[in-house]
Amino acid sequence: MPSGSPTRLCQLFAFVSLISFINAFYIPGFSIKSYVDDEVIPLQVNKVYSDRSQLQYAYYDLPFVCPPTGKLHAGHPSGRSVSLNLGEVLRGDRIMTSDYDLVMGQDQECQYLCSHKTDRQGVQRARDLIEEGYVAEWIVDNLPGATSFVTVDRTHKYYAAGFKIGYKDFSPLTAKQKYYINNHITLVVRYRKASGRAGNRGGKVIVGFEVYPKSIETAHRDSTGCPQEIRSDNNGMEMYIPPNNTKLASQYPSSSYLPEADDVDDGSTLTVPYTYAVYFREDETIEWSKRWDLYFNNQEESNVIHWLAIVNSLVICSLLTVIVIMVINRTYRQVHGKDGAGDDGKLLLKHRKPTNGTKSPRLREKAPAGLLEQSGDTGRDDDLSSDEEFVEDISGWKLLHGDVFRAPPYAGYLAPLIGSGMQLVFMATGLLVLSCFGILNPSFRGGFVSVGVGLFVFAGVISGYFSSRLYKTFGGKNWRKNTFMTALLFPGLLFTTIFILNLFVWAQASSTALPFGTLVGLIALMLLIQLPLVYVGSWYGFHQSQPYEHPTKTSSVPRLIPEQVWYTQNIYGALIAGFVPFAVVFIELLFVFRSLWQDKSGYYYVFGFLSIVSLVGILTVVEVTVVATYIMLCQENYNWWWQSVFIGGGSSFWIFLYCIVFYYTKLNVHGFISGLLFFSYSLLACTVYGLLTGTVGFLTAYTFVRRIYGAIKAD
Repeated sequence: MPSGSPTRLCQLFAFVSLISFINAFYIPGFSIKSYVDDEVIPLQVNKVYSDRSQLQYAYYDLPFVCPPTGKLHAGHPSGRSVSLNLGEVLRGDRIMTSDYDLVMGQDQECQYLCSHKTDRQGVQRARDLIEEGYVAEWIVDNLPGATSFVTVDRTHKYYAAGFKIGYKDFSPLTAKQKYYINNHITLVVRYRKASGRAGNRGGKVIVGFEVYPKSIETAHRDSTGCPQEIRSDNNGMEMYIPPNNTKLASQYPSSSYLPEADDVDDGSTLTVPYTYAVYFREDETIEWSKRWDLYFNNQEESNVIHWLAIVNSLVICSLLTVIVIMVINRTYRQVHGKDGAGDDGKLLLKHRKPTNGTKSPRLREKAPAGLLEQSGDTGRDDDLSSDEEFVEDISGWKLLHGDVFRAPPYAGYLAPLIGSGMQLVFMATGLLVLSCFGILNPSFRGGFVSVGVGLFVFAGVISGYFSSRLYKTFGGKNWRKNTFMTALLFPGLLFTTIFILNLFVWAQASSTALPFGTLVGLIALMLLIQLPLVYVGSWYGFHQSQPYEHPTKTSSVPRLIPEQVWYTQNIYGALIAGFVPFAVVFIELLFVFRSLWQDKSGYYYVFGFLSIVSLVGILTVVEVTVVATYIMLCQENYNWWWQSVFIGGGSSFWIFLYCIVFYYTKLNVHGFISGLLFFSYSLLACTVYGLLTGTVGFLTAYTFVRRIYGAIKAD
């Protein structure tokens, strides 16, 4: 083991430790918008979503809310769709301008919006959404409307994005469940004086947007439609239309019981009045650059657990590092010491009488003159001591010098997959770096997905280069076929799966469904941009680059592989090796899962911790692959190509099991479609992760095998 390795390891740990200091650093926006007094502030409505369902709906698609009137507000007609980036569309955003009037500095005690009539189906839809706990997302100055909370000790205040569209309660008389719609919204806009020239001109910047919903019945309203007593306790606006059992009563005149539910559309409607109030409050305690911190404050309390995850990762990685050092040190001694190699580095193989016919060299190797006693002594092999036999068993990897670089089966699929894996490695690295430096943050709505897709597409050059060069190393000739497989195999499988899932979501009229134009755009992105880039990289990798050089020549006759112990076989070996990287990352995965599936009103933004755990996890994958590959070679098994991919990606199996456990123990998701989306997207994410880490495992094993066999010479 080189002496500089511990130093480099310490430098690596020091580097990743510095990342933890930027776990809360972010760039909250690329331009500061200031408002002067009496300037109109646009309010945009987006969607409704729930922690109990994976289906989202555009706010203006709901049948029980006030539809847009088309009047101009802040220079734009209400109901006008706002231009969205690809990430916003993929995450189900449907942002539109609204009819809510907000004027900087002007408080409004009550403003009437509309009285909307909804039929029985609309009322039932509202009851269903309230039952599922749906919340609405409104946006002011790129800030989502938030529900304000205070910690138990009342020392910290934090936000949860969105507000409840309604609530349910039980009748004290009948004990039946009732559903109430929040039809009066109080908006609190917090601002402070703008800095610089804008502040000198009276400009103000928005640093907070709070929403306080309330349900108020139709009665006791003035001529403008506003409630007479807004601040007092009011009866709620119940979403209920008395059933019309006329038809059932005529059919069953002697029945003493008639069900309340009646699907007959008799034209009955319920009128729901909507009002709102606006208050502007100056708050100099919040800086504009820190206005998103309130959305993250509840996550800061879990920093101790994040550090525990890092310590857990470092302990496991350190133990593996010791094992890898022992493996490399043993290999170094075997190559440069007295365990089977001469002073000139040539490989010396001792031949002993086979005992079971499975572990014997295919060819007798001749030792250089002067290193062994009489070369013609044929009885020498029969007199080997048990110590020498042990040495040969340990150094069994040297016996594979003529087979270890033999092209694997299905090499035409391995090369494209490794190429796509390189795309994922480039994409993941770019996303983590940009997130750590604050470029990707919640204020850049949809930016994480948009940038990720962009990085993946433009990494097609890298994908094509590595795929074609590896394909050439395997002896492939049809490089164009390999190019198309690289560009279309893995992305095509992802797109096909998403398209099939999209059909189910379309049937639910959910905004989670991708519009047809977006699907066409994704196909164009894949065929018109990624495919040419992959083609360019493939042409350069196949025609302008040499195949990877191997230190030993491959023999014409494959060597027989002896029977393997169970833990080195493909499936078992991959699962056992994959559990170790999973143990490194599973604690941090809990926070990621909570943000994605359980608490959608919060934001995951501790990318510093995630970067550290990811780096340690990748390092663990590297070390596990080295150890597992070394064990395989010592068992005289040279089929390490595909196995290195399975070992590197083995942790994805355990992560998917973790998703299943999380679903049944933590989530309260209802409905077949929501469950289907959860498991399908979890499987897709685990597949992407598995291919990424599998590529890392393959590159590690390839480098390791070339290094150890490059250090010896076989006669």
